[in-house]
Amino acid sequence: MDVLKPHHPTVIELTRRLSTLRGISGVTCTLEEVDRETESIKITIEGLNIEVEQVEEIVSECGAVIHSIDSVSAGKKIVEEVETPQDH
Repeated sequence: MDVLKPHHPTVIELTRRLSTLRGISGVTCTLEEVDRETESIKITIEGLNIEVEQVEEIVSECGAVIHSIDSVSAGKKIVEEVETPQDH
């Protein structure tokens, strides 16, 4: 997810809060850009049966906004993205 957040709470606190949600086995937050009042971060979440509404609630409680969810995987097998003719 691409997320825009204020400087406080920190990216560490946001990551910790997300990691406590049921169904989440891991969270990585990467700082992409910083300006005077906000930070752009990339959040990667893995787990089974992730409750997206709970993730959105935590993000919102931290004063952040989800700009986009760029990739989603579901099913019994994770399908890796491959290059296709449409990518050229």
